[in-house]
Amino acid sequence: MRLTAGSSARLGASWDGRGTNFALFSANAEKVELCLFDSQGRRELERIELPERSEDVWHGYLNDVSPGQLYGYRVYGPYAPEHGHRFNPNKLLLDPYAKRLAGRLVWSDAHFGYRAGSAREDLSFDRRDNARGMPKAVVVDETFNWGRREMRPNIPWEDTIIYEAHVKGLTQKRDDVPPNLRGTYGGLSSPAMIDHLKRLGVTTVELLPVHGLIDDRVLVEKKLVNYWGYNTLAFFAPEARYAQDNALDAFRTTVARLHDAGIEVMLDVVYNHTAEGNHMGPTLSFRGIDNASYYWLKPDNPRFYDDFTGCGSSVNLNHPRVLQMVMDSLRYWVEVCHVDGFRFDLATTLARGPNGYDRGAAFLTAVRQDPVLATVKMVAEPWDLGMGGYQVGAFPSQWSEWNDRYRSAMRRYWSGEGSLIGEVSRRMTASSDLFHHDNRSPRAGINHVTVHDGFTLADLFSYNEKHNEANGEDNRDGSSDNHSNNCGHEGPTDDAAITALRRQLRKNQLACLFLAQGTPLMLAGDEVGNTQNGNNNAYCQDNETGWIGWNNLGKEGDDLIDFVGQMTELRRRFGQIRSQRWLDGRRTDGSYGVLWLTPAAVEMKQSDWTFPDGRFLAYVLGPMEQGQAPIFIVLNAAPEEIAFKLPTMPEYKNWQQVLNTTEIEQKTADFAAGVETKAPPRSVLAFAGAA
Repeated sequence: MRLTAGSSARLGASWDGRGTNFALFSANAEKVELCLFDSQGRRELERIELPERSEDVWHGYLNDVSPGQLYGYRVYGPYAPEHGHRFNPNKLLLDPYAKRLAGRLVWSDAHFGYRAGSAREDLSFDRRDNARGMPKAVVVDETFNWGRREMRPNIPWEDTIIYEAHVKGLTQKRDDVPPNLRGTYGGLSSPAMIDHLKRLGVTTVELLPVHGLIDDRVLVEKKLVNYWGYNTLAFFAPEARYAQDNALDAFRTTVARLHDAGIEVMLDVVYNHTAEGNHMGPTLSFRGIDNASYYWLKPDNPRFYDDFTGCGSSVNLNHPRVLQMVMDSLRYWVEVCHVDGFRFDLATTLARGPNGYDRGAAFLTAVRQDPVLATVKMVAEPWDLGMGGYQVGAFPSQWSEWNDRYRSAMRRYWSGEGSLIGEVSRRMTASSDLFHHDNRSPRAGINHVTVHDGFTLADLFSYNEKHNEANGEDNRDGSSDNHSNNCGHEGPTDDAAITALRRQLRKNQLACLFLAQGTPLMLAGDEVGNTQNGNNNAYCQDNETGWIGWNNLGKEGDDLIDFVGQMTELRRRFGQIRSQRWLDGRRTDGSYGVLWLTPAAVEMKQSDWTFPDGRFLAYVLGPMEQGQAPIFIVLNAAPEEIAFKLPTMPEYKNWQQVLNTTEIEQKTADFAAGVETKAPPRSVLAFAGAA
C-alpha cells in the first residue's frame, strides 16, 4: 500500500530511507489533508487525507515520498473566531516542523482567513486559495558529513566573548569576501571573516534570527523588508535568503568551518510570537492549524489575543504540544545543526503562566532537565511588554541574561553624567545586586553597551536624537531614551576636536566592556566606527543603513580592531576579570577581592561614594591565585585630568601600565607604588602589580 497509518511519535516530515512519515498536531481539527506540490511549488499535485489521529496528532506514511518533495497542509475545523477557532481549508498552511522552505511568501488578500475589507472584519470567511503565493515545506534528508575533525569549541562561560552580528549585514560590504558569498552563510565563515574574528579575540558569534521568516505586508508595501528577522514562521528551517541553494546544508557548513576555527555559534531565537500577528493577521501556519492551542487568547473574549510582545499575539508555551515544538526546535538546532547556544528574544513571555512570569514555568522546568540543552549556552532577554515583564536577575541559575542596567549606567557615565560611581562600581563587578543569588555566578550578566536595537557605538557619541525617518513611521518608532552625547554637534563633522573626543569615548566604552566582570557582548561593526546615520531602529533597513560599513578598515584612529584585540587579550591575562566567584572586600587575613580607592589611594568610606558630582572611580582587583598579579583600574569620566596615587601594597613595589585609552598605540610604563600621576580627561587606565 502506498499510504499507511505511520506513526505519531515524531512530528513533521520524517524520511527513513524508504518513505516519509507525516505528523501534525491539532487538538481541535476535524480533518487534515497533506498537499503535495511539483518541484517548483506552483502546482498542487494531490491532496491526501491523513488516515490516523493519535492523541491529537494526525499522521500518515507515504512510501513513495523522498527528500526534495514540496508539501503543505489544509486543516478542516470550525471557523469561529469568537470561540478562538480559525480553521479555513482554503488556506495552505506551512508545517510548523518544516526543516527547509521553498519559495517566498507573495502577499495577497488570499492569505487572510477572512474577507479583507469586510465590515465584519475577521468574523467573515474567505474562500480564496492562497497556495500559489505560499512558501512550501520541503522533505529533507537530515544526514550531513560533519567530517572527523568537526569539534565543538565548548568555550567555558568565563572565557566567552560574544559578537552580535547579522548574517547579511556583516559581509555585504566586505571587499575581502568573494562577491558570491557576501551577505550569505558562506560569507560569515569565509577566511577573511574568520581572520577578523580571531583578530578581535571574540569566541562566540551570536546571529540575529536565522529561522525561516517573512516580510510584513506593511513593510513590503513601503518597499522595505523585515531585515533583522524577528518575524518567524518556521522554527526549524534556516532562512533561505542567506543561502545560494540548500539553506540547511549551507548553514551547517558555516557552523563546521567556524567550529574548526574555534568559534562558537549562538542563535537569537524568537519563540515569543510568530509572523501571523494579531486577529487581523494572515493565516499561514499555526493560526489555521490550531489557533486556540498555539496562542494566548483572552479568556473572556478568545477572538482576541493576549499580546505581551508588541507584535499582536504571544505563543502559549503552557500548552504541552506547543512547549514540545519549542523544545524539539531547540534540540534540532543543537543535534542536527551543532549550534552552541541561544539568546531568547523577550524571554519573559516564554515563562508566563496565568498569573504572569513564573520561575517554575513549564518552559524553564523543561529546559532545566533537558540533557541536550544542558550542554549549550542559554541567554535570556529578561523582559517583555506585558504586566510585570521586566525580570532582570529573576531567571534560574542555568541561564545568563542581558544586563541592560550595565548598558544604561555606562552610557550615562561616559556621556558626562555625574554622581554615578556607586552604580558604575556595581556594573563593573558583575552586578551582584542583580545576580548574586540562587548559586548563580558572575557569568549570569551579559554586559553590553550597544546591540542591534539602538544606536551603534559611533552613533551613541554622534547623535542626541534618533533619526528614523527612513522607516516610514514619521520618526515615532525606536527609543527616545538613549543616554547619548553628540559631543557638541549632531551627526558627522570635520571638527578635529569633536572627532577625537568621539573616538576617545568609543575606546572608553570598549575598554570598560572588556574590563568588567560578567560576560561581554559587543555589536559587530563597533570596532570600525560603523554608523546607521542616527537610525536607532534599523529593523527594516536592508541597505547601506543596516549593513556594516567597513570603509574605516585600516584608517588610523577609527579602526579599533587591534585595540579590541588588545582588550580581549588583557581580559584573558587577568583571571580575576573572568572570575566565576563573587568579589568580597578586605578579608581578615589582609587579602582582598576588590579594594575601592580614593585618588589618594586610600580605601573609600561612605562619604567618598557620595562625593558631589563624582566622575572618578579607581579600584584594585586582587589576585585569584599564587603568583597572579593584581590589576588596578582607573575610570575618569571628568572633562579634566585628575591626579591620583598608585596603591601601596607590601607585595608590589611597582605598577606597570597596561592600558591608557588616550594613547593611539599602547605603551608600557612603570610606576613606583605610592607615586602620584594623572588620569587624562575622559580616560580608562589599567596597571598590573609587579613585585
